[in-house]
Amino acid sequence: MEANLLLKRLDEIGHSLEQSNHALALIGLGSVGLELERLDAYSDLDFFVIVEPGYKHSFLDNLHWLSALCPVAYCFPNTEAGYKLLFEDGIFCKFAIFEPDELQAVPFAAGRIVWKQSHVADTIGQPSKEISNHPIMNQEWLIGEALTNLYVGMAREKRGEHLSAMRFIQGYAVDRLLELTENTKEAHPVQRDKFAPERRFEQRYPEVTHYAPQWMQGYERNRESTLAILAFLEKQFEVNDAIAQAIRRLCA
Repeated sequence: MEANLLLKRLDEIGHSLEQSNHALALIGLGSVGLELERLDAYSDLDFFVIVEPGYKHSFLDNLHWLSALCPVAYCFPNTEAGYKLLFEDGIFCKFAIFEPDELQAVPFAAGRIVWKQSHVADTIGQPSKEISNHPIMNQEWLIGEALTNLYVGMAREKRGEHLSAMRFIQGYAVDRLLELTENTKEAHPVQRDKFAPERRFEQRYPEVTHYAPQWMQGYERNRESTLAILAFLEKQFEVNDAIAQAIRRLCA
């Protein structure tokens, strides 16, 4: 999907909202918001619609303001306030609808006003509620969590609980590795996603990324993934020998 087609569709949505007479603003978020330099063929349309008090459910219950632009191939209400939606032409949307008072309580990264009624303040694209920064855990806690995730994961692997093991080893433990990297490595100057630290990790920490395939080798390779994560931890940090040996015994 060409980036200009995505922006064109977003502008069309703004025009459709204007015709509704009860919408107040359309705010583009992420790569169709203030981070347009990230927009590419794989981007989706992420946006907020702000409507007059009392009209939220009218817009949620009848998506004609979208389907009139292009037939909808698939959609479902992923939150009480919005949908994930695929148009027949391949454009994918994630959106939420708020009334002005509701928006005041929603934490979000500042967006770009695509369209608004003339009387609506220019600050409507700015959040009133700050995004809570992910708490910075100390290094000892993160290492301990990663190691014990590996231990619990391998114990479940031994029981034949392979899916649960995979979650602990290739999910939770890897999450801690991402946080350890953020706490100990200097990032390349690429925008960090405040909600999802795995976003653009490859661009922010390319020197660490080449380890990732070994950390997550798949459902049938929990043991191999565990040993790779443990080896990385031992190379980068001081690791307690007792827990390391206990993990290796489970891997034997």
